[in-house]
Amino acid sequence: MRRQAAGFVARVTAGNRLPLDYSVDSLRLVDSVVDGLRRGGAGRDQAAPTLFRLGAYVGEVLVRRAGAVWVDLDEEQRLLFGQPVGVRMPDGRVWNPLGKVVNRFERGEEESLRTFYLTLHGRARRTMQEVS
Repeated sequence: MRRQAAGFVARVTAGNRLPLDYSVDSLRLVDSVVDGLRRGGAGRDQAAPTLFRLGAYVGEVLVRRAGAVWVDLDEEQRLLFGQPVGVRMPDGRVWNPLGKVVNRFERGEEESLRTFYLTLHGRARRTMQEVS
């Protein structure tokens, strides 16, 4: 998933078209991109590849900023989340960033990805470097 996110970021940041830097604030931009897909009239099947890549990016933000790790989901989790992978937080909780992006696409602003991060349980404690 890390390679998926990195490849996507490399393509969309070429020429500063979309400045994704794995920051929490960049999740606002992801919200905007997903909203643009909705406004553009893309159906879920048509948008699925882009939503998957955006979900990989959101997951990688969780890995880099919240101390999560990518995990393959077990059969029960796959049925629950509808995705093959998720992230495990330092406290052991498993979250579904791929599905969260799909939710944003289907439900709109009530499913903010930035708010998802900010209210996420189980994040690693912030280091002094992050605070300054």
